[in-house]
Amino acid sequence: MRIRTRLGAFAAALATTAALVIAPGVPASAATSTPVIFVHGYTGNASNWTTALSVFRAGGFTRLYTYDYNWAGSNQTSAAGLRNMVNSVRSQTGASKVAIVNHSMGGLVTRWYLEELGGSANVSHVASIAGANHGTTFAGACLINISCVEMYPGSLFITDLADGDETPGSARYGTWYSACDGIIIPYTSTRLSGATNNNVACETHIGFLTNTSVLTQIRSFIAS
Repeated sequence: MRIRTRLGAFAAALATTAALVIAPGVPASAATSTPVIFVHGYTGNASNWTTALSVFRAGGFTRLYTYDYNWAGSNQTSAAGLRNMVNSVRSQTGASKVAIVNHSMGGLVTRWYLEELGGSANVSHVASIAGANHGTTFAGACLINISCVEMYPGSLFITDLADGDETPGSARYGTWYSACDGIIIPYTSTRLSGATNNNVACETHIGFLTNTSVLTQIRSFIAS
C-alpha cells in the first residue's frame, strides 16, 4: 500500500499537458546554439521541464525542445521516436549534433537510442538526471506496463544494454544522482561507466526537476 501511495504521488506530481517547446530568439554563442532535447520519465511530459527551460534560456540557449512519448509503452519504441526527433531537429536547425537531457526512465529511452539505434554519432552531450540507467526496483509497483517491466533490474531490456558501452561515441556524458532520490533504487543505478558522475548531497527524484543549482551545472556542462 505504501508503494502504491508513493507511486500515485509520483504520477500526480508529473501529470500535466504536453508541448513542444522552442526558446525565443536570443543571441547565442557557438556553444549555446547546440540544440537540446529534454526527455521526461515515467508518467511525465513536457511540462516537467519548465524550470530547466528557463534556466537554459537564461544562459543563452536558443534551441530547446521537449520529447513526449508514451511512457506506458516499450522503451524501445520510445527510443525509436527519440531517434526520429533527433533527426528532425538536426534537419530543421542544420546542426550536426544535439545534446540530450533526460530524467528518470528517460535515461533508458536515451540509452537504447544511443547504444542500440546508433544514436551516439548524432549527440554531443548527454546529461542524465536521476536516470533509471540500470533499472530500479521501484518499477515493481507498476509491472502492468511494459515500460516498468523493462525498467526492473535484471530485465531482458537492461541485460541487452549491459552488453554494450555505457557511454558510446565521442559525446560527453554526465549524471546527477542522490541518496535521497527515493524512486531510483538503488540510487547508484544512475551512474554510467565513463561518465562524469555527480553525487548530489540530498535531492528527491522530483525535486531534481526544479533544482536550479543542478540545472545550472547541467547547462554549463552542455555549453562546455
